[in-house]
Amino acid sequence: MNHNLFDTFAATMNARATADFITTREGRRYTYRDAHDKSARLAGALVALGVKKGDRVAVQVEKSPEAILLYLACLRIGGVYLPLNTGYTGDEIDYLLSDAEPALFVCAPSSLVEAREIAEKTGCPAVETLGQSADGTLWEKAAQAPPQEEIAKLSSQDLAAILYTSGTTGRSKGAMLTHQNLASNAKTLARAWHFSAEDRLIHALPIFHTHGLFVACNVVLMAGACMLFLPKFDADVIFEELPRGSVMMGVPTFYTRLVQDARLTPKATANMRLFVSGSAPLTAETHQAFEEKTGQAILERYGMTETNMNLSNPYEGERRAGTVGMPLDGVEIRIIDRETGREVEDGDIGILQVRGPNVFIGYWRMPEKTREELLDDGFFITGDLALRDTQGYVHIVGRDKDLVISGGYNVYPKEVEQLIDELDPVDESAVIGLPHPDFGEGVTAVVVLKPGAEASEQTILEHLQGRLAKYKQPKRVFFVDELPRNTMGKVQKNQLRQRFEATYRS
Repeated sequence: MNHNLFDTFAATMNARATADFITTREGRRYTYRDAHDKSARLAGALVALGVKKGDRVAVQVEKSPEAILLYLACLRIGGVYLPLNTGYTGDEIDYLLSDAEPALFVCAPSSLVEAREIAEKTGCPAVETLGQSADGTLWEKAAQAPPQEEIAKLSSQDLAAILYTSGTTGRSKGAMLTHQNLASNAKTLARAWHFSAEDRLIHALPIFHTHGLFVACNVVLMAGACMLFLPKFDADVIFEELPRGSVMMGVPTFYTRLVQDARLTPKATANMRLFVSGSAPLTAETHQAFEEKTGQAILERYGMTETNMNLSNPYEGERRAGTVGMPLDGVEIRIIDRETGREVEDGDIGILQVRGPNVFIGYWRMPEKTREELLDDGFFITGDLALRDTQGYVHIVGRDKDLVISGGYNVYPKEVEQLIDELDPVDESAVIGLPHPDFGEGVTAVVVLKPGAEASEQTILEHLQGRLAKYKQPKRVFFVDELPRNTMGKVQKNQLRQRFEATYRS
């Protein structure tokens, strides 16, 4: 049996040959037959460039349908797809190419000169370009290349992709994902979320990340559905497309912007059957406001680069605000006390661990880090703090590394943030721990106010008095225009800690 994920996709492509796979607002259209044929041409170009089974193909290009066809071409020949954040600088690309040692680096046409310099420095043997408009040297080579019709024979444990984590602490780690990891998760999600060939996904996410690439595109390919490719989130465009869509996947920022727009109504979303949120926590306030305005509840789920998707609120049943639902089929979880290593009772907070066919096989060339986080029994230590309620819904309450230990007591930032966010002038907040001479760490709040609103440090502190134990109350409150976020909308608390680290020093 061939475990190549492309083999599964090829069956969809043949069955849905004349149906749309990807469309754009500019009028570009690829049917499933086009995807099959164009990916064969791209695969032929890769082979001509010397890419072999197991070779890495590093890709830093702007979002386009052709980039997805390149991903499919890599799968077809048994190459390992390595998508790179388009925001990475030359120094970051230098490190990643040195670490991954790809056989080919595909960049945007505008970056060719710098890309060649980095490739020469890091020993990458080939550089090609791929543009946003079906252009670039790789696309030109594909047009001339003999199609690579053969689908590489692979085992379930052969690598399909390496995705580098954001590297907020230490250097970036390359999560190694197998064909089984991606295939099992796509099949599970397609079933869990009731995807069918009738669906049209509004795709406004980046495609260098698990969410936009594997969750969105793989599920669409598994179901034979269609997706509209948008270069980015634009509320005006979203409202134009909602009547022609059926599903949207987004990060919380998408939904906070939509609920602030008067155009969000039951009529506007009448054709939509599902809104999915992930990549960062969705506030209960946004969840409730969206449902009030549309009559539809957002489905929040939980995943990681290393594990694909692990938990999901139910498609049928209560989608509970502030939770990420329950384990997907085939996924096991346990919540472990950080001191004793034993499972905690429901309602208690511990470190979430997950196991299943979706969990990666380790970090690229980091065996020690792999052993630290991927345990002998197959469970992966997520680093997220969680609790399971009596109905089985899992709540993510923060990152273990973001836990504040003040005077020997554990302070969970989300508990404090939720109370601060209740204040009318407050748009959002982030609670961090900073070095403190007496308490080890001082609880510190960083607050963003709504436009035109006013509040003082004293306003925040008075609001918390009597509502939190004294050790949980912030010792200082700072106001900023916005919280630092990565491309997927996650607040970068490490940057806040760096900015305010000297707060309690004498």
